[in-house]
Amino acid sequence: MAGQQGRPGVGIISDVILQRHRLQEATVRLGLEVSFAGDPERLLDYPTFPDAGLWLVTLEDEADHPTLFDHLLDNTEAPVLFGLDQAPKPGSKAYVRWERRLQDKLEQELGELEQLDSRDTLEQLETQLPESASPPSLPQWITPASAGSVADEIWILGASLGGPAAVKAFLDHLPPDLPVGFVYAQHIDDNFTDVLTRVLGRHAHYKLKQAEEGDRIRNGDVVLIPVDHEWRFDSTGKLMELDTPWPGPYGPSIDQVLLNVADHYGSHCHAILFSGMGNDGAIAAPMLRAYGSRIWVQESKSCGNSSMPDSVAATGCSTFTGTPEELARELIKTIEASCLLKGRQKRDSA
Repeated sequence: MAGQQGRPGVGIISDVILQRHRLQEATVRLGLEVSFAGDPERLLDYPTFPDAGLWLVTLEDEADHPTLFDHLLDNTEAPVLFGLDQAPKPGSKAYVRWERRLQDKLEQELGELEQLDSRDTLEQLETQLPESASPPSLPQWITPASAGSVADEIWILGASLGGPAAVKAFLDHLPPDLPVGFVYAQHIDDNFTDVLTRVLGRHAHYKLKQAEEGDRIRNGDVVLIPVDHEWRFDSTGKLMELDTPWPGPYGPSIDQVLLNVADHYGSHCHAILFSGMGNDGAIAAPMLRAYGSRIWVQESKSCGNSSMPDSVAATGCSTFTGTPEELARELIKTIEASCLLKGRQKRDSA
């Protein structure tokens, strides 16, 4: 099982097959290689002690395996984490929280696990032409957004590793003048936001702009949410920066962005989860879906890392899955259908 190059392997020992399997899956999703996975007897009988940089041990009854701990301590100097909680059912909120607790424990021993796009990766994107040299034209049934008009519908674009390439492809395939604004929450090194701004605005009709205190999101905006402090909206829809950092290990917290935008826009706020590691977004996305929001995810094979969209899809709240290009086409169709419905309702009430 492949992990990130240079990361230490993880050994997993459990006498519960299901727990072992879920620990193994979660560890791989966090970008680590599993160097051993088995029950205590298999480790004791192993011809050569596995080379692992960390061991995860969870047993139904420690008394059933009296020689295991001595065997471990005699053969490795790597950290050993005992007594991990049993993994809940995948896709549940309890599972997402369990996976995050596991991530916290691993990061305490191994350092930060989430891999972010590098400056070199972003600069390579800047030189690439979009697959479609000319984006589609605005469908006739969509009324073009007036220049500078405040957006009524907001789509949150959440991403981490591989996200800039996916979001760029998505924006490159949108026609101009759609009546929609975007909030972009990207896990990224704060020093690279200048490159990201250039990359995402080079070929698209939708230019990336930094969030600014007191601004309202306007049609055509792609507002990049800063990494350091939490942002939300006041009662009039103006952006405001808080003094507190984002909750969680990585900024911006996509879960918190989803909740903060939904607090103001309600069911007029929707989300697309693109490529990324971890499961950020998997707690808040089902809540938004319950409000009537649309939740879409990038299709796994087109992701640089599919853990984030896969985690959201596993909750059962996503209603559409596609490549960035397919997601763009679906958004155009969705807006067109909404405009047609509004037109019929207007005619019926006349």
